[in-house]
Amino acid sequence: MICDFCYRHCDIKEGNFGVCESRMCKNGQIISPYYGALCAIAIDPVEKKPLYHYHPGKKTVSIAQERCNFFCSFCQNHTISRHHRMREKVAEDDIVSYAIQRGFPSVSYTYSEPLVWQDYMLSVSKKAKAKGLENIMVSNGSFSDESLERILPLIDAFNIDLKGDEAFYRTFIKASSDPVRASIRRIAGSSAHLEVTTMVIEDIHTPNMISELGSFLREAGVKVWHLTRFFPSYLLSDRKETSESYLMKIYEVARESGIPYIYRGNTAFHDEAICPSCGKRVDRYRINGKCPNCGELIYGKF
Repeated sequence: MICDFCYRHCDIKEGNFGVCESRMCKNGQIISPYYGALCAIAIDPVEKKPLYHYHPGKKTVSIAQERCNFFCSFCQNHTISRHHRMREKVAEDDIVSYAIQRGFPSVSYTYSEPLVWQDYMLSVSKKAKAKGLENIMVSNGSFSDESLERILPLIDAFNIDLKGDEAFYRTFIKASSDPVRASIRRIAGSSAHLEVTTMVIEDIHTPNMISELGSFLREAGVKVWHLTRFFPSYLLSDRKETSESYLMKIYEVARESGIPYIYRGNTAFHDEAICPSCGKRVDRYRINGKCPNCGELIYGKF
């Protein structure tokens, strides 16, 4: 039986799991045995996703199940992406009620990889939309065509990781960047809000790599790009953290791409939005979607 939750299209034999170990074949059908067994429910600033141009200053209800379809050697959430524990299952209506009762405007599907538990995510997101809430998905972007077709109408804002070039994906993730790039193109051309994140590992993410990624993202129509510092984790725990000076070097290279809004993360730097028309700083928390200096539209939802 073929699972179409991600680009891998795993052919799962009876009694076995797919690559993500979230989906299995039982009695001739693909099922999700851990459906609704959440490993995390938290309240986060939306900036933590990170989303800087989508309701800045607001908070969101973040939920996650375990597992992932990637094998990132630098995974910062490997304790939930690589393990299964017995979890209490949470009803979809309870998530929606939790957000509404506390006055939070959105539900975020995050921390692990929502693609592998998208059946639960889609069920929650439909109920959330019916109650006037918005939906946020933080993903590695390795959608299948079928899954993106299902998900795109229900998700209001995405943060997608573009982790590196194809060689980087093959070496450090055991995956391909092709479906990620295809998904970024499609989401950027839709009505959904999109921001992209690249974690920078010093001397692996070279200026040439960042230049190529920036050219692709600009051509695809991406407006917001986050460059975050790497800190030692998981199988790369013996590698040094990315220095502030190297991040600055990469940031300057990224700015040459022409992407209008670029931000540095996991850093002491605080980057403000710059109006792409007049070049003046814009306070994202105090605007109504336009530059107060020249009236230029600022990408996002404020």
